[in-house]
Amino acid sequence: MPANTLIQTPPESIQIAESERTRCEIWTRVMGYYRPLNYMNPGKRSENDDRLLFKEPPACVLESSGQMKLGI
Repeated sequence: MPANTLIQTPPESIQIAESERTRCEIWTRVMGYYRPLNYMNPGKRSENDDRLLFKEPPACVLESSGQMKLGI
């Protein structure tokens, strides 16, 4: 077998004891600072659930010719 071959372990063979598990803490940015969700009151959690993720398009793009093109 080649040295760079990746050997994958089937997921069903991985066992984790309950004592080894840790809670996943999710943080969000609220009013300019980061806070864990589990410290939020029900109203703030509801606001967080209603938020939408958006991506702003870039202001300019570098074309294959090397020129910058504005406003795509």
